Order: sequence, then C-alpha cells, then structure tokens
Amino acid sequence: QVQLVESGGGLVQAGGSLRLSCTASGSFFSIKTMGWYRQAPGKQHELVAAITKGDTTNYADSVKGRFTISRDNAKNTVSLQMNSLKPEDTAVYSCNAVIVAIGKEYNYWGRGTQVTVSS
Repeated sequence: QVQLVESGGGLVQAGGSLRLSCTASGSFFSIKTMGWYRQAPGKQHELVAAITKGDTTNYADSVKGRFTISRDNAKNTVSLQMNSLKPEDTAVYSCNAVIVAIGKEYNYWGRGTQVTVSS
C-alpha cells in the first residue's frame, strides 16, 4: 500500500507565497516521476510541474518563473515552492507519483490540498 500525503495549502493574498510538500510512504522499489497537478472549479485537471528522479523538470507555461519544484529522493518527498501567486492559481493541488513496485509502474495520487489566492 502506497500513500501520498500532501501538506502546505492555504489562503494567501495575491503576490504571496506558499510551499506544498508531498511524501510517499509504503512498500515500493523506487519513484520515477513526481509532480503536482491542479484543478480549479469549471476547469480541466492540468499539470503544474513535474520532476524526474534525475531532477529533470517540466512546468506549465502559466507558472514558469514563479513556481519551483524539487524533490528529496532520500525522503521520497516532492515540494512545490509557489511565489508571486495570482488569483488564477486558486485550485485544488494534487501530488502525483509514478512508483515502481513488483516490476511494474503504478500511478498514485494524493487527496489534494486547497490553495486559495485572494485578490
């Protein structure tokens, strides 16, 4: 059983910062890609940022230059530093991990954490 537990969401004013963290626990061999997705009311689920085990990163155009994703492989943790937040960043942010176990890859999701940016 693998679990992803997120923390760090909340309410912040526009221009402010938040840091999200997600830790994977359970029985597995390794974690390939970890990332953050978000979904705002009435909008599609979208990738915010992802990072491979080798630290190659990928960002949505809308967050480039404002958000930074990082991971600690020893702690099975991925973090998302969000700066210069905008009201349009308001969404439920979910952690994702592609985990290798028993010779196969599995896609896991956290329960999500609310980020609200007030104008």
